[in-house]
Parts: sequence; C-alpha cells; structure tokens
Amino acid sequence: MSDSITLQQQIERLYAQETGLAGSAEALEVFREFRGMLGRGAIRAAEKTPAGWRVNHWVKQGILLGFRLGQLTDVSINDQFRFFDKSTYPLKPISVSDGIRIVPGGSSIREGAFVARGVVCMPPMYVNVGAYVDEGTMIDSHALVGSCAQVGKHVHLSAAAQVGGVLEPIGALPVIIEDDVFVGGNCGIFEGTIVQRRAVIAAGVILTGGTAVYDTVNERMLRKAGATPLIIPEGAVVVAGSRPLSSAWASRQGLQVSTPVIVKYRDSRTDASTALEESLR
Repeated sequence: MSDSITLQQQIERLYAQETGLAGSAEALEVFREFRGMLGRGAIRAAEKTPAGWRVNHWVKQGILLGFRLGQLTDVSINDQFRFFDKSTYPLKPISVSDGIRIVPGGSSIREGAFVARGVVCMPPMYVNVGAYVDEGTMIDSHALVGSCAQVGKHVHLSAAAQVGGVLEPIGALPVIIEDDVFVGGNCGIFEGTIVQRRAVIAAGVILTGGTAVYDTVNERMLRKAGATPLIIPEGAVVVAGSRPLSSAWASRQGLQVSTPVIVKYRDSRTDASTALEESLR
C-alpha cells in the first residue's frame, strides 16, 4: 500500500467500487491488513471521545467489504461437523500466549474480533466480527457478542445474554457496554443501546431502540430520541417491570406491557451481589 494513501482511504475507495472486486489481489491485500488491525484492537467500529461515543463508518465499510470479497468455503471439521462460511472470515487464531481462557465446549470467535487478555469464555458462546471485548470480561454460556458491539473491562455477560450486532445502516451506533457492567441472564441489549459504566441489568431485561425505561429514583423516562440512543445511566440498577396499557379495553382485560425500571443506583450491597470472584478467572 502506498504510504501516501491511508488504510481508511483505501477501504472507502474499494467499498464504493461496485464492480471488479471479485478476485482482486489488491482488494484482498487491503482487506487482510484491515482485518488484522481490527483483530488486534488497533481500529474499532466505535470509540469513545470527549463528546461521547462515535461510529467509525469506514470500519463498518471494511467489514462489509470483507463479505463482498469472500468466497463461500468448506470449513468443516469432519464429515459429521459440516460448516460453510466466507473465506475472508475464518475463526480467529488463538494460542495460550494470548491469555484468553476459552473453556472447551463449542465456543467461537470470528476473525476480525478483538478479545483482550484475561477474558473468560464459557461454552458455548460466540463473538462476531468487529466486536471489541476488553480485559477481564466474562462471556458466559450461550452468550452472544454481536458484530461491532463494544464491551468494556470487567464486564460480566451472564448466561444467554444477547448483545446485538449492528453492521447496517453504516451510521448506526453499535451496542456499547462500558466498564464494570453486570448483564444478567437472558438479557437482550440491542439497536445501539449504551449501557454506561457500573450499571446492573437484571435477568430478563430487554433493551432496544424503542424501549422506554422508567427511572423511579429521578422520576423520569429514558428513551431513544432522534440520533441519540437509549442510554442507561452510570450505576443504574435496571429490573424487568411492567405498566398497564392505556386503552379502556386493555384496562378491562388487565393487560400490561413489559417495561424496564431503574429501581436504584448501585451501592455496596449491589457490588457484593454482582462481584465476579477473581478465583473464577
């Protein structure tokens, strides 16, 4: 690659090219450099700035470019375990020197994802391309870290927690889970929701772009507004609640809808109940 042309410029040019990419050695070389930097955490789909979280559109473009460049390839383990995927996105090569603990039992980390030292992966779990998982985080059984999701340090993603992926539209913010967050079992966090540091999301809570969250401590309602995503405040403890439907007919039927509720903000008792024992690491 020419020193005068940045990787970002190369990706943007190739992404805009509608034809002629198939079999292009130049495009594959650029993409492999891009994927390597993504996998090392040198570039990210989103990053925090003094003004808040910012989407790196060109990184998302590079990820999508990889799907266009890849050919469907047989990546089967044997005749009984058959798998077929794009040649540009194999499994991430990991060795013991990477310092990631992957317990046997069917977990997968796709190439182009960054997983830091000290992360614990319990089987089976999955980390998709473009995701960033920082130091000391635990990804529990049946948990998903979707494409481009950003997960901070010392996060606990409990069993069956789903952190949604956001590749398209290009400008959409991926799901952000900041440092020291606890995400309970069977939670779902989707559509660019930001969970700020030290928050606790109790088991079974679902957060989406259309979710209204009721903060009983500060007597306010939190929700997505235009380009501003749903933001769960620092230290908030969110539980699954409900509220009655407003129509007369629904009221007569006693119908309610699920509603996440902030019941308090994190304290020493909450810290004790959500602490991840160091011995588990």
